[in-house]
Amino acid sequence: MPPPVFKRVGHFKDIPSFAGHLKDLGLDLPLDPKILSASGGSPLAQTLRVGNFTVGNRWAIHPMEGWDGTADGKPTEHTIRRWVNFGESGAKLIWGAEAFAVQADGKANPNQLYYTPENEEGMRSIHRAMVDAHKKRFGTADDFFVGLQLTHSGRFCRPFDKKKLEPRIVYHHPTLDKKFNIRPDDDSVVLTDDDIKRMIDNYIKAAVMAAKIGFQFVDVKACHGYLGHEFLSAYRRKGRYGGDLKGRTQFMREIIAGIRAQAPSLAIGVRVSIFDRPPYHPDPTQGAGDKLGPGIPDDFASALGTDGYPGFGCKRDNPLELDLAEPIELLKLMKNDLGVALVNLSAGSPYYNPHIQRPAFFPPSDGYQPPEDPLVGCHRQMQVVRQLKAAVPGLPMVGTAYTYFQEFLPLVAQPAVRNNWVDFVGVGRLVLSYPDLPADCLEHGELRRPKLICRTFSDCTTAPRNGIISGCYPLDDHYAKLPEHEALKDAKKALREKLKVLNKGG
Repeated sequence: MPPPVFKRVGHFKDIPSFAGHLKDLGLDLPLDPKILSASGGSPLAQTLRVGNFTVGNRWAIHPMEGWDGTADGKPTEHTIRRWVNFGESGAKLIWGAEAFAVQADGKANPNQLYYTPENEEGMRSIHRAMVDAHKKRFGTADDFFVGLQLTHSGRFCRPFDKKKLEPRIVYHHPTLDKKFNIRPDDDSVVLTDDDIKRMIDNYIKAAVMAAKIGFQFVDVKACHGYLGHEFLSAYRRKGRYGGDLKGRTQFMREIIAGIRAQAPSLAIGVRVSIFDRPPYHPDPTQGAGDKLGPGIPDDFASALGTDGYPGFGCKRDNPLELDLAEPIELLKLMKNDLGVALVNLSAGSPYYNPHIQRPAFFPPSDGYQPPEDPLVGCHRQMQVVRQLKAAVPGLPMVGTAYTYFQEFLPLVAQPAVRNNWVDFVGVGRLVLSYPDLPADCLEHGELRRPKLICRTFSDCTTAPRNGIISGCYPLDDHYAKLPEHEALKDAKKALREKLKVLNKGG
């Protein structure tokens, strides 16, 4: 059977043809007939109260790792440039701006920004640059809500060598251990309760620093396979930090309680992978030439055990299907007991099932061809957020997976906000190629630089997967002119040659 072939979004030149394609896919998504400016009544221009702060509009920017800090965790010119672009984008909610490790050995890459007292001034400088850029561009920053994402990379720590994982895990996961070469009998990588308590202290210290600098909120990250996310599926961990939902949220509870005690001015957000799936890999029977095969799930039967698959937000007897009962319980806990001010809802992990949370036409170098039309993944995430909004009203929610809609993004986003499917429309990769898209929509009611629309080439992911700084190499001249661009081309060429051999059965 040949691999599936999907039409690119850029293939559709008008709204009726795109709407017809959505219908053919069985996707129920409302589309506005035109982009609305703020003066024209755009729902994306509405303010929203989050905790004690009024956020100026409904555009949000997701946190992204740039792989472009110094080895000791300080920002570089590339970091500053990205943050300034975020400030000038027109989005009024900056979710985390950057994934910021709470300790050096918790970094996902050797050049990730991280907490240490010596790095406070560097973080203050990029925060100031972003806020000043926003104020200069829009006249005020009084409605500009900026957070810092606090993270420990857990299973995906790569703190000192870009080619070497140094995992710290919450429990042994049969499928993920196998995929990422962790021996099931190696308990040296499993965090002890004392390790966890020291880590919690570092989250709190990093939050205190964020408050001193002027961030209005912090994100206690619980997504994408990193440490905070792994706790949510730690059914098989014994003791305080595993087992039932109370135990699996204890890590989050203790961090939030500590931040409230020591930095009471901070609002608290949580970016959470609200559902997960098993890892995927390219189907070896459908690769051809230098092309990866479409993704198929790893064999997870052996991971079921007697109590089911260890995944969050999926059925434990069949993790390819959703089960939102615990995610709803978690969100109610956040809202009613933990005082979480807002949540950002993502899914899965870019390390083992990237099509779930980051739908793309072109896969990253360590990925696979999409196993479904990427629009199906966008629709899935939007519908899940819609269900959660209905189940937990009053908790502000940021949605994910909008970038793949490309030129139709505003036409999808406007009715999503208007119809109360979501509160904020979050974008990530998009602002690397076209940072002022939100401003163009709200000020002019049009995409003024359509050639910069992200086409999901995935170079922003392929580059860091090969130890190269992240950015939009195809569309941003800043990155296209860097020597790293040649290194990226070489890495992609080497992959293509390798695939040719593998697909011939060599």
